[in-house]
Amino acid sequence: MSLRFYNTLTKKKEKFIPVKEGKAGIYVCGITAYDVCHIGHARSALVFDIIYRYLKYAGYDVTYVKNFTDVDDKIIGKANAEGSDIYDISERYIKEHNEDMDRLGVARPTITPKATENIKGMIRLIDTLIEKGFAYVVDGDVYYSVEKFKGYGKLSGRGLDDMLAGARIDVDKKKKNPFDFVLWKSSKEGEPWWNSPWGRGRPGWHIECSAMSQRFLGDTFDIHGGGEDLIFPHHENEIAQSEGATGKPFANYWIHNGFIKVNDEKMSKSLGNTLTIKEVLAAYHPEVVRFFILQNHYKSYIDFSDASIAEARVGMERFYTTLKNIKDALDDGVNFSDTSEKDLSGEDEEVFKKMKMLPDRFKEAMDDDFNTARAIGYMFDSVRIINGYTSKNFVPTGESLFVLSEAKRHMKSVGKVLGLLLEDPDEYFEKDRKREIGKSGLDVREIERLIDERKNARESRDWDRADELRDLLSARGIIIKDTSTSTTWKVK
Repeated sequence: MSLRFYNTLTKKKEKFIPVKEGKAGIYVCGITAYDVCHIGHARSALVFDIIYRYLKYAGYDVTYVKNFTDVDDKIIGKANAEGSDIYDISERYIKEHNEDMDRLGVARPTITPKATENIKGMIRLIDTLIEKGFAYVVDGDVYYSVEKFKGYGKLSGRGLDDMLAGARIDVDKKKKNPFDFVLWKSSKEGEPWWNSPWGRGRPGWHIECSAMSQRFLGDTFDIHGGGEDLIFPHHENEIAQSEGATGKPFANYWIHNGFIKVNDEKMSKSLGNTLTIKEVLAAYHPEVVRFFILQNHYKSYIDFSDASIAEARVGMERFYTTLKNIKDALDDGVNFSDTSEKDLSGEDEEVFKKMKMLPDRFKEAMDDDFNTARAIGYMFDSVRIINGYTSKNFVPTGESLFVLSEAKRHMKSVGKVLGLLLEDPDEYFEKDRKREIGKSGLDVREIERLIDERKNARESRDWDRADELRDLLSARGIIIKDTSTSTTWKVK
């Protein structure tokens, strides 16, 4: 099966045929750098991080461009309020953004341009649009004339006549049409400015992405992405600008991710339910957050709640418990270095063949519109197979350990594309335990004292006292696991 995914432009799934064979160019709209990132930013970042990772996994040479808007009304307003300048504000929040993304395990894009570094390109593009009759100048402002572009509305599916009939927008007497949008704004007092053929001013928001994608990916490139809230007007306007200037198709494929809600409500500052990435990562391991987001298809909306993220934590625990069991078995000391597939028979051979199918099943899921939910389902199938294999009077032989080693390799291989299963299991559980202890306010020394007391009771065969201590620990949210050599614990 070849890679196919939903194209917002055509409203259907299409086979991916890149502009240049073996290469893929992606442009994704990044943040406006005036505040810390929230969980909605995390979703968009993770969706396109997975697309980037998977295209590379599939063998494409990928150029991934994701911009920073570093001049904007909100940035200017914050700079003026703080008595600072836009560069101080934008650099502060770009740094915060990068720290958040690094902690989430989001790979850095190939190129991360800033709007203020590309003003000359924007001016050239605007000049071209004026020359071709798509834009007009009024008192130092430059507007795009949407009526001049015949394809306006083709991405969002909104006809211009329908939009005009139902328009409820502020009237700007400078505009020829209420849906015309600004390409260049004349400077006002207290605002940054750049020289242009139309006077001092600064670019409009939409023009920056057209200029930067053109600079780094060419007039026509493969994939343009962003949140579904950007379909109209931002991405619609990008198409009008870019295709009006070049006369060529802009992006061949458009991908948009769905929203995140919080407790089934739209996230907004007015409702006070905005969750920052920092807040979420203080409470949960980054891989739990990734799992929570990726267990849903990228186009669907996600409801973030304590219950849903707790379920994601349980899911990651199942994965890491299986890896922990494999690790313990492989550390048992039995040599399997000379064992190969040809030595297998019976259940060993059966399990080996099932696990060998995981990469192909993963590819089948991802080739069908980057279906991470189905891919994770296949990973759970593998966990069930391994757990069944190791729970039936498992004997560590050269053959069985070879099977487990290969199972681990396949799980880690597909997990890497999703940004999951990257930790050593013991380290993962230690970090998870510390995080949960911090949230619950448990006294670690007291817990370990009770565990030691229970250990002594078991050694003395005082089973009633041992059971009493287990129940006491369980009431405090502590789960005990006994092995032949040790006792470990974790927080529920």
